[in-house]
Amino acid sequence: MAASRERYDVVVVGGGPAGLSAAVNLARARRHTLVIDSNRPRNAATLHAHGFLTRDGISPLELRALGRHEVESYPCGATHFGLVTAVVRDGDGFAVDASGVRGEPDLHVFARVVLITSGLKETLPALPSLRGFYGTSVHSCMECDGYEKRDMPLALIGESGDLAERALLLAQWSADIIVFTNGVGTVTADAEARLAARGIRVERRPIDDLVGERAGMTGVRLADGEVVARAGGFIRPFYSPALDYAASLELETDAAGLVVVDDTGATSAPGVYAAGDPTAAGPQQLVVAAGAGAVAAARINRDLLD
Repeated sequence: MAASRERYDVVVVGGGPAGLSAAVNLARARRHTLVIDSNRPRNAATLHAHGFLTRDGISPLELRALGRHEVESYPCGATHFGLVTAVVRDGDGFAVDASGVRGEPDLHVFARVVLITSGLKETLPALPSLRGFYGTSVHSCMECDGYEKRDMPLALIGESGDLAERALLLAQWSADIIVFTNGVGTVTADAEARLAARGIRVERRPIDDLVGERAGMTGVRLADGEVVARAGGFIRPFYSPALDYAASLELETDAAGLVVVDDTGATSAPGVYAAGDPTAAGPQQLVVAAGAGAVAAARINRDLLD
């Protein structure tokens, strides 16, 4: 199978900051590297990325475009828009198949090693108007967007068991916070008392929808019709890795389905590495993902000596 495929030292699955950072470093090490990206980033709705040194406020899509340009500026670096459908062990490497997107052709290549940086899927609360406000009035990452929502009356909406912890973190940016459990999320009595001591109220009634205007969100409408005024907020999504294409590799994952890696990005499967959002380590910030990609690239470059 491998003989009929174009060969690369490394195929990187996913063209976000982790994958592109790794690819730049690998291309600089003169490792023939291909980044395959589906062009469906989780943060596509976000207008500005924050906390990335020298790039604070940049559009996430522009950041990715700049990264692809940097990879392609090296003779050993290449990128391709495609959705990876299979990564299968083949002899001393891996057969990688991808269906083309954005008009690019399908791809069938061989890689000595594979780096997984394909991100996560988000499952948001089922609120009809949420997508209309997501990325502008409502966000998921407090570290990324909390500063821009400072001193506003905010909603924290989720259906998980960690809402109290997240509300206390959000209090770093606003003193006016209401936690909405949508009738599902769990806040214990002890946690609610701790929140109340910080002036944070817990609203347990189910939510009907978010309300607002073209300029942005103005409130949360509960199922009984009451509208609670809020100028913005944060959502607690449920995350799941997009790893169907790697099923045959039998990677070790944690209880949340995230790939288990060591501190250099090596997985339980020889020749397979992972960095960024699909792994079990670190906050989900672009700059952290980029750093993890660089660390994985250094490990891969050393391992390829063998």
